[in-house]
Amino acid sequence: MNELSKLKKLYGSIALVSIILGIILIVQFRIARSIQYNESIQRTKELTVQVDQMKKERDVLHAQLTRMRGQLESMLTLDSPAPPGKEDIEPTMIFAGVTELTGSGVEVTLQDSSAKQKPGENPNYYLVHDEDILKVVNELKAAGCEAIAVNDQRLIASTGISCSGPSISINKKVLVPPFVITAIGSPETLEGALKMRGGVVEFLQFCGIQVSIKKLENITIPAYKGSIKMNYIAKTDAGLLPVPEDGENASM
Repeated sequence: MNELSKLKKLYGSIALVSIILGIILIVQFRIARSIQYNESIQRTKELTVQVDQMKKERDVLHAQLTRMRGQLESMLTLDSPAPPGKEDIEPTMIFAGVTELTGSGVEVTLQDSSAKQKPGENPNYYLVHDEDILKVVNELKAAGCEAIAVNDQRLIASTGISCSGPSISINKKVLVPPFVITAIGSPETLEGALKMRGGVVEFLQFCGIQVSIKKLENITIPAYKGSIKMNYIAKTDAGLLPVPEDGENASM
């Protein structure tokens, strides 16, 4: 009878401990879900603020573009009341990328992965590709950078970035790593856009690419040195007209 009593007490203790462990697990599960939910809400709020900021910056840039287009049209119109002054031409030249610029901003360096290649693995997985540079460039533009260059090659509206094996071609110039991307703009804003949680830097580092970012007070972006060709526009006495299909490409 004594043994039976001891067994009952033992089973009772085991049942009590099991109940307590179950309660603890349930509480931990609910707390974890609550934390994840709160993080999700916080992340959504952060993204909403960033989207609103980008929309405001886009509207400002759109207004600048509209004004510059108007200035350019007045420059090319023969009956313009007066030749444009330096203060009128300068913003257009900056927008076109044909003038050297200096200001504060960030310097982003991308280098190939330092990880040891595994046997039989594709070596391209360890290299910086054109799409990696495009991700950084697009993020900097979205964050409001005013000028940008890669290895001293100024990027303009018509600039193409293409991959050719271990090298990358920009403005028809073959570039090799490390790829140094310089951008003029608010250093804090540009760095924050790149380092945001789940952003481009986190993605590239996950892929093994080495990324370093420096905030600098003095960055010089060189002028675009290539030729600017207009394939479908011709300048005439009447203004700008489309080039016929059998016509030659016009260049500025």
